[in-house]
Amino acid sequence: MEILKLRSDEHDAWLTLRELLWPGSTREELTREQAEIIADSQRNCVFVAAAEDGLVGFVEVSLRDWAEGCSSRPVGYIEAWYVDHAHRRRGIGRQLFEAAEAWALSRGCTEMGSDAEFGNEVSQQAHRALGYAEVLRIVLFSKRLDESVLGSKVGNRAS
Repeated sequence: MEILKLRSDEHDAWLTLRELLWPGSTREELTREQAEIIADSQRNCVFVAAAEDGLVGFVEVSLRDWAEGCSSRPVGYIEAWYVDHAHRRRGIGRQLFEAAEAWALSRGCTEMGSDAEFGNEVSQQAHRALGYAEVLRIVLFSKRLDESVLGSKVGNRAS
């Protein structure tokens, strides 16, 4: 098993793994995200776990301006992490994280951030096993905006 930077001829295999990680996303959404990641190689990097029969895992790492629980700037951030079920519990995830951490360190980072979905206990346990400490639990909200907010009663002050 080798951990390597993603090559351009591996984008389709990477997409297949991303589809396994996010089955609720469309292929178009995932492809668009891939293009955004690749377009900014100064702030993003993808490492893959390559086996004889193809890719079996990946980690997407970025440089963020800040991250919850981190005090330094910039911060390395694990944006996505996946290892195929048949290849788990062999240290591949750890090797992917180590590659991401080394990449961030080489870019001046002294801290890494990451996240896991609230109910994903397996990912939370894996993060802890890799030396990551839980720093915050939050519930995120969103709201679709429409034209009706333009008619709100917001007054203008005279200068």
